[in-house]
Amino acid sequence: MLVTSVIAYMLVTVAIGLLAARRVNNAKDYLVAGRSLPLYMNVATVFATWFGAETVLAVSATFAKDGLHGIPGDPFGATACLVLAALLFSRLFYRLNLLTIGDFYKVRYGKSVEVLTSTAIVISYLGWTSAQLTALGLIIHVLSSGAVALDHAIMMGAAVVLIYTVFGGMWSVAFTDLFQSVIIVIGLVLVAWLVGDSAGGFGKVITQAQADGKFNMFPADMGAAGWWAMAGAFFAFAFGSIPQQDVFQRMTSAKDEKTAKRGTLVGALLYFVMAAVPIFIAYAALMAYPELKELFESEDAREIQRVLPDLVLGKMPLWAQIMFFGALLSAILSTASGALLAPTATFTENVIRPFVPRMSDRQFLLLLRLVLVSFTAMALVFALNSTSTMYEMVQGAYNVTLTGAFVPLMAGAFWKRANTQGALLSVVLGVGTWLAFNNLAPDTLIPANLLGLAASVLGMVVGSLAPRVLANGGQSIESALHQAAQVEQALRKH
Repeated sequence: MLVTSVIAYMLVTVAIGLLAARRVNNAKDYLVAGRSLPLYMNVATVFATWFGAETVLAVSATFAKDGLHGIPGDPFGATACLVLAALLFSRLFYRLNLLTIGDFYKVRYGKSVEVLTSTAIVISYLGWTSAQLTALGLIIHVLSSGAVALDHAIMMGAAVVLIYTVFGGMWSVAFTDLFQSVIIVIGLVLVAWLVGDSAGGFGKVITQAQADGKFNMFPADMGAAGWWAMAGAFFAFAFGSIPQQDVFQRMTSAKDEKTAKRGTLVGALLYFVMAAVPIFIAYAALMAYPELKELFESEDAREIQRVLPDLVLGKMPLWAQIMFFGALLSAILSTASGALLAPTATFTENVIRPFVPRMSDRQFLLLLRLVLVSFTAMALVFALNSTSTMYEMVQGAYNVTLTGAFVPLMAGAFWKRANTQGALLSVVLGVGTWLAFNNLAPDTLIPANLLGLAASVLGMVVGSLAPRVLANGGQSIESALHQAAQVEQALRKH
């Protein structure tokens, strides 16, 4: 019955995605849903895309093992990212009327920076997308009682997401996100109530977690290395995930700039609140069933991600199993579809198109779908060869954009003197420093990603203020906004 219900759910999701694909008439529909999503759908896309496998499985299990001290990046850094993006960039992104975040770098700095930063953004999605595909595979593997090998299960999960995303783009993502958000909230709340009751009630779980020091974000004995490690994890999510196409895409898919800002803020609040639910479930599960702690002793870090699936399958009634796996699959599918579409848009528009400028809208739409299939294949290979937890995979992904795209974005939006020379030096120094320390001196007191961020800031300041060697290939933000407004007015007249 459980397996049948899961299969039926996945078929319904695919059907919704394919029906939504009927709204796709051009590339703008495919990438930003025609800039027409109302507030409730905009909130759903923000929440469902961010509430992924790592939140339900990895973050919850990491909290049960290490407490809040072990999860500064997600949900704290991730929520901070959405709030900062809404307050600092939602109106700007919407008014610029661009298809991708890579277009911002093109407008502000020119083609060279566009290609470089967009490549960094696309590479960063490999870790995030692979985390979702790994989670889908894990669920299929667990539900089959091991009959389907994990690698084969990962490939099956990738095929499901690919089917409805490749046809419907952002419209499919939006409609399936709305459906999946409802399932996530209802399913996880019901399971939390059941597991909490098994552990003695909500109050007892909270009291025990506090007594065990799980709410100590800053333990007294953490030392300087602990502080720096937490800062590195927090900034990877809080700043590194701002220059991401999925954040940009959800803002610019809204029907107006007010909805773009409100939708992102409300989505962030819903995400933060709901992230606490699987955290509660995981800790209550260990209280009620201490034998689950054996998973923490495995040499394979991924094993701790089985805490909730093993609990639900082994201890919960059938209705709770259906609700939990429905919610979990909703979280994974919604995030995975967005994680496939975002790098597809950036790579096609900002890495390929600059070299093939004369392309019809129909050709561009076909190219988008071909790139999406190709990126899915690359993410699949990455997932099949990784032994990291989903939380680690996502954090590693954001380090790429933290060191290679965040500073040029901030400077381009808020510093008038930022130019192409500064942006190029920022990217090269930032990513180069991070990679050098990460591979050659991984045990330094200050994390490699923060050293890369500092080098990126230095590169931007020095490059922008130094005598001009490279011509500035972009325009000021004021000029870009004025030009976008003129184009918008012209379109309205016609």
